[in-house]
Amino acid sequence: MSSDNRELPNAERNLNLDNSSEKFSEDGQDKYMQLQLRIYLLTLIITGPSVLIFAIFFDLHSALSLLIGALSGILYLRLLARGIEKLGKTSMSVSKVQLLVPVLLFFAVSRLPQLELLPALVGFLLYKLSLIIQFSLEP
Repeated sequence: MSSDNRELPNAERNLNLDNSSEKFSEDGQDKYMQLQLRIYLLTLIITGPSVLIFAIFFDLHSALSLLIGALSGILYLRLLARGIEKLGKTSMSVSKVQLLVPVLLFFAVSRLPQLELLPALVGFLLYKLSLIIQFSLEP
């Protein structure tokens, strides 16, 4: 038999299509995981100097608030990514669980006198800066 798909019986042609879609799916998953890791790493790289700058120019409470906000932003992004991974496989919509993260951050900042709201919110939004940088660098 020739390698031409038109000469293959239907069962063999469907088998080839199934294999190619599985390979495409696995390749897409790998790329998605690599993208996630790059965004997490970039967020951590941005967070380090930001916390240092806040510690130098403001105070340690502001730097701690920024750090907690940044870690909350990473947690939010991770929960969102998990929801997206499940989309189409086990779920028809993205879960809203990740929306609890900023709410809990706000309550934690309002209850703990050592934390400040504005630096915590800035820290939470640092993941957005990493997304902007990541997608502006892609070809």
